[in-house]
Amino acid sequence: MASVAQDLPSASTAVEKDDLVIPLIDFGPFFSGTPSDKHAVALSITKAFKTSGFLYLKDHGIPPSVVSRVFASSARFFNRPQSQKEGLGWTTPQSNRGYIAAGREKLAPLEETEGISTMRGTAPDLKETMEIGREGLEGLPNRWPDHLDEEGQDFKETMLAFFERCKSLHRQIMSAIALGMNLPEHFFDEFVNEGDNNLRLLHYPPVLKEVFKDNPNQVRAGEHSDYGSVTLLFQDRHGGLQVRSPKGTFVDATPIADTIIVNAGDLLARWSNDTIRSTRHRVIQPPIPAGKETEDSDTYPSRYSIAYFCNPNNNKLIEALPGTYGEDIQTSKKYADITAGDYLVSRLTATI
Repeated sequence: MASVAQDLPSASTAVEKDDLVIPLIDFGPFFSGTPSDKHAVALSITKAFKTSGFLYLKDHGIPPSVVSRVFASSARFFNRPQSQKEGLGWTTPQSNRGYIAAGREKLAPLEETEGISTMRGTAPDLKETMEIGREGLEGLPNRWPDHLDEEGQDFKETMLAFFERCKSLHRQIMSAIALGMNLPEHFFDEFVNEGDNNLRLLHYPPVLKEVFKDNPNQVRAGEHSDYGSVTLLFQDRHGGLQVRSPKGTFVDATPIADTIIVNAGDLLARWSNDTIRSTRHRVIQPPIPAGKETEDSDTYPSRYSIAYFCNPNNNKLIEALPGTYGEDIQTSKKYADITAGDYLVSRLTATI
């Protein structure tokens, strides 16, 4: 991968192809740098969200050992008997907690969700997931396996601790977005303090290569944009994530060790009156490493990833941010006001 210096000192280039530029941003100075350093990081992040909608984040404060433990715990969960996982099944969009079996969810662009049933039948998403929400909400319990065995208890402890780490990073990233958009640094604090976020563990099981050869429309996760404000994505080494370029092609977002891919979601784009871009992406079969094109294995390997979907508090009203509309910039509000919870439930209802 290239590492080309950008016009902002806190960023270098991680991906550049077909007019898509995804920067690699060092978040360390935002924690401990000078006010000038902090502002430079904020501008880098906001610029990325306004152009590609994606960035890689390093020095983000979550140790690699913690991420490794979460991946290992996730893999052990998905290795459980199917009956145990089904016993922890997802129930409603309002809850959005629990296990989702392969084939149930079909991701698609918002304007294509009316055809979800057909797409689910012809090219289902080849993934299973476990959804974990904010703990302690009355009537919306997480579906933990802690009653099954000690491993299930460890799973719960591991995921709760990780949820809180990601929640803290989410607040820092929102502070950076605020500074980058000329808002007070803590503008978003009252919008995100509850942590109405979603930790999604993903497993893409092994797939015969002929599945993709026989069906050109088959992918592991369909083209879509995320629903909330920002997503923190932790990838394993296999890859397969692709981001849609301005030319309409899909570009590989190859894993970079010890980084998080952060992308803006539809609700943040709406909140910013479309000054921030929510970019479509998908997951396909992993690319074959250079030099191994003749490898005779007939199966693509498992892929694991962890997505932490960051959202405003469910009860918060989302309306166009100050500075994104008005007579001085000749732009009006593009969207009606809506609570974050209502918006997210409507999107989940369309895909599961």
